[in-house]
Amino acid sequence: AGVMNIELKKSLGCEAVTGFGEYTEGDGENYLASAYCGIAVAGGTFGVTGEYLFRDRSNRAEEGNPRIIGDSRSENQTVYINGDIPLGEGRLYTTLGVQRRDASSAAFARGGVGSDDIPSRNSAAMYPNGFVPFINGDVDDRYGTLGYRLKFGEWNADFSQTYGYNRLDYTIANTLNASIANLDLERGGRGVSANSFGAGGFAFRQMTSNADFSRFYPTVFGGLNAAFGLEHRRENYKIFAGEQGSYVDADGVGVGGNAGSQGFPGFQPGDATDRDRHSTAAYIDLEADITDRLKIQGALRHERFSDFGSTTDGKLAAAFKLDGGVLLRGSASTGFRAPSLQQVHFSSTFTDFVNGEPLDVVLAPNRGAVANAAGIPALTEEKSKSLTLGATWTPSQSTSLTADLYRIDIDDRIVLSGRFDAENYPALGATLQTLGVGQAQFFVNSVDTQTRGLDITASHRMPLAAGRLNTFLALNFSKTEVTGVHAPAALTGFEDVLLSERERLFIEQGGPRRKATLGFEYSQGKFGSDFRIIHFGPQTLGTFSGPPVPNAYYEPKTSADLSFSWSFTERTRLTVGGTNIFNVKPTAQDPNETDNGFKYESVQFGLNGAAYFARLWHKF
Repeated sequence: AGVMNIELKKSLGCEAVTGFGEYTEGDGENYLASAYCGIAVAGGTFGVTGEYLFRDRSNRAEEGNPRIIGDSRSENQTVYINGDIPLGEGRLYTTLGVQRRDASSAAFARGGVGSDDIPSRNSAAMYPNGFVPFINGDVDDRYGTLGYRLKFGEWNADFSQTYGYNRLDYTIANTLNASIANLDLERGGRGVSANSFGAGGFAFRQMTSNADFSRFYPTVFGGLNAAFGLEHRRENYKIFAGEQGSYVDADGVGVGGNAGSQGFPGFQPGDATDRDRHSTAAYIDLEADITDRLKIQGALRHERFSDFGSTTDGKLAAAFKLDGGVLLRGSASTGFRAPSLQQVHFSSTFTDFVNGEPLDVVLAPNRGAVANAAGIPALTEEKSKSLTLGATWTPSQSTSLTADLYRIDIDDRIVLSGRFDAENYPALGATLQTLGVGQAQFFVNSVDTQTRGLDITASHRMPLAAGRLNTFLALNFSKTEVTGVHAPAALTGFEDVLLSERERLFIEQGGPRRKATLGFEYSQGKFGSDFRIIHFGPQTLGTFSGPPVPNAYYEPKTSADLSFSWSFTERTRLTVGGTNIFNVKPTAQDPNETDNGFKYESVQFGLNGAAYFARLWHKF
């Protein structure tokens, strides 16, 4: 399990940042306004951060294409409060955060009069020239931690309670339910439905209680740091149904209009869920300086979940100093990732069209009726083993180099299966017919993977022309391979449905196998500059049609970012610059075979091209 440590500002005084940017195509405008103030309170600090960020749509669809292809529109409003004050024998600390995000993404376009989309996906009375539905998501994020740090003799103690909440509500706008419109037409009406629907959504809540203790023993070896702690976590996951018009098939299956809101059919009452689980964990961590050259660390963590069992994992690490500024380091660890409540309980039923015929598809929850009928076992944790070996070299105060080899083996990785139906899996046919669906998909522990890689970094600082030049290089070489596909007993022989060529390539090459960043930061007096060159290695991804259609090959690409800054005073600085300044685009592909239906996909980097920005920072 990983640890994320978020450090918020604790400085005194106030500062603000405002910024603007857009693509050189003249769209995707974004506006930023952010401010922070920190004050001294009762021997401690209290800080407030507020931020507003707006980003407009971008569109790279070519002339004649009615779609909107590019960035979604989003508006973010964020407030963070953090404080730390003395209380009794210790210190009370808190962090509170609230963020509201309103986003709007464009779905695929629907054709107008004369197209095959009438009456299946459109109504001539509502959108005679076709339309683009908008999937609007309203996100509510809340976060809070209240903690108390103190000392018991030689022991440091930290008690904390953390709350996190996330909710996403979907509204589908500029749309229709074609089945409602078709039924209206059959009954003598104009053939219309509502043009906006609440489509339901998700919510996730987590409460985490921690008690952590640590102590340093200066006389044990060259110094021993001992730590242990306890954690209790409660989680809740909900899916809530949309309004009836967002999912209903009003004119009947196979009769004219497609069910549900176009762009994103709403969640049905059968998809709704309200699930809880809890877990309890304990850990111990020992770190000792055996000599002035050798440091050894060992850690052990045991965790028990209410819904799938328990796991124990550990880590051993060592570092050894050599002469000449060389440090050798290595580690070996085991790990796990419990199946999320979302993976266990997610459920979505929708109507798809195959060769013009409607087909109900269920993304069936684990342990549900369809999953049980298919022989899908209960999800278990993913297990991993990791090895690292590295070295650092600091030949001088101005130069440093690091190199780290790593290998990560993951067993029983959870993936989303392909679609099972009566044709490719006859044993499920009767169950699907009884449930009134034509195809089914499942989350299943079916894949083993191995990732091997090498990270190299180098940095150098030097004086140059009355200023200073900092140069850095970061290289990553990595390769992920699917080493095994494990079908449940009932699905032996159907491994190609569990993991298709397209899905395998996404796991293995979802990101470039090599990436390099070369940066130059120069400062002289009030002037500063930052120039970065980023190289992305090639990728090979699958196509929608699959074999015999060739896979999609993305050539290596190199982009660059450049910015300049000027400090008017020590309290005011202006920065202007550009990203992807040479307007590099991904390799063009057949739009009929890509995920987004466009010749460019956001694989190694985005598809929008060059952009520029300006930011003004001021400290009050």
